[in-house]
Amino acid sequence: MSFFERDIAELSINPFTMIAKEWMLLAAGNAERGYNAMTVSWGHLGAIWGQEGGYPTAVIYVRPQRYTKEFVDREELFTLSLFGTERRKELSYLGSHSGREGDKIGAAGLTPFFTDGTVCFREAKRVFLCRKLYHMRLREEGFLDPSVIRENYPAKDYHEMYVGKIFKVLERE
Repeated sequence: MSFFERDIAELSINPFTMIAKEWMLLAAGNAERGYNAMTVSWGHLGAIWGQEGGYPTAVIYVRPQRYTKEFVDREELFTLSLFGTERRKELSYLGSHSGREGDKIGAAGLTPFFTDGTVCFREAKRVFLCRKLYHMRLREEGFLDPSVIRENYPAKDYHEMYVGKIFKVLERE
């Protein structure tokens, strides 16, 4: 299967379903220095900064102990791959196993390919290629509702937020 570049202005998507229900695969790295990926079900798509309504952006959240964070921190680019619900088993595996322990991407049956200096996956239906613009650790004092901390951060391992400018959208033919 091959991919073609889609104009982001042509997309008609429901980000609530796409992120929270179908999940996405966050990946960073390249063929030369290695890569890793993890499943994400929290995030945002929108526009911020720039001119004429803002840059198209993706916001992702990564816990500090995740191996993929090392790759996201090291690289200028990251990708978000969408597979639909038919790849739920593979995404569940990728979200519950660490790349530190072996080739979890191969074990999940995904096929990496490289474009624009970053990693994508042949089985994806759509891929957002993103250039990092901003990074910040969520801070305890920023939470206005203490129940969010109790329910999501009992170990105080607050996510780190990354804002990426979506510079290309690939769709599988």
